[in-house]
Order: sequence, then C-alpha cells, then structure tokens
Amino acid sequence: MILIVDFGSSKVSQIHEAVDEIMDCETVLWTELQKESISKYQGIILSGAPKLITEIDLTDILSSFKFIKETEIPVLGICFGHQLIGILHGAFGSKMREDRDWQDIEKLEDNILFKNLPNPVLMTEDHCETISIPPNFILLASSDACVNEAMKHPSKDIFGVQFHPETSGNLGYKLIHNFCNLCLEKAKHIEV
Repeated sequence: MILIVDFGSSKVSQIHEAVDEIMDCETVLWTELQKESISKYQGIILSGAPKLITEIDLTDILSSFKFIKETEIPVLGICFGHQLIGILHGAFGSKMREDRDWQDIEKLEDNILFKNLPNPVLMTEDHCETISIPPNFILLASSDACVNEAMKHPSKDIFGVQFHPETSGNLGYKLIHNFCNLCLEKAKHIEV
C-alpha cells in the first residue's frame, strides 16, 4: 500500500487515481500522519501544496517529516513534496518565474522513474519557486524553466519531481506507476 501525504493540493485525488491503477493507497492529511504507522506502507508520496516555502515558517513541517531522512521506504515528492525533501537534505528554496504550463523535461540520468518515457517528456508545471540540488543528490532531469525538475537521493529510493505527473496525462501516470512498481519490487525483496 502507498501512503499519499496530503499537503492541501487540489491535485491529491489525481495522485490517488494514478496510484490506485497499480496498487492500494491511502491518503492522509499531513497534520494527521501517525509516524508509528509508516512501516505498514510500501511507499510514500508527498503531494504539492498551496504554500510557498519562501513565505511560510517550515519548522513544524520539517520537524514532522525528518523521518524521511531515516526511512528505507521509497519516497516520491511532487512539487511542494519535492521541495520539502530537498530542504530536509540541505537544499535552499528561491522564487522563480511563475510556471503554470507544459514543459519539456529533459532526462539527464537513466533512472527507474523515467523508465519507458520519451526524452524529453512533456509534463505540467504549477509553481513559482524552486530548490537547489541538495548536497550529493543526483540531478535526474531539467527543463528550460527550472534546473531541478527531478532528483534522487544518492543511496536511497527517495525522489523528488518539481512538475506534476498526476496532471500530465498517460506519461505522467506512467512515471507514478514506475514509482509504484519500484515500491512493489522492493517490498517483495524485504518479505523474502
């Protein structure tokens, strides 16, 4: 089962719909998340949010999600979730030109997230902030609008994407399915 953490994005139902095509999932508001129950999930997806990282106090959120740094469960952050993962690992946020359109996302590294997707791949954006690449993270993809479109932890299955695969049609769903398949595969190895 995948845990979808809801940070208030209007797109959470579309994440749920995409995951539900592959495996069971449960959506929980970030303020109601019980850290003790995390181990029952095979993967975690952190949603976007109608919040600006450069304008809010992130102390409570960062404190609630520092377990992300220790977990062995695969994690995918989308937009705000991507930025949160980055900041937890030492990135900094900054304002950028507003981007609420489709972008060509250019894959820079072969990775499970982008498996069987064209290069570049068209995805939708909905943000006006970006993050730097956290120390030692691998930059997976870039666009003309934003350098850090996708990243991966150097040794764990922790990913972030600045774009919104859940609103990007079949190719976006394919990226979410790739993440789900990784979670299923990893869970199979743990059970053996």
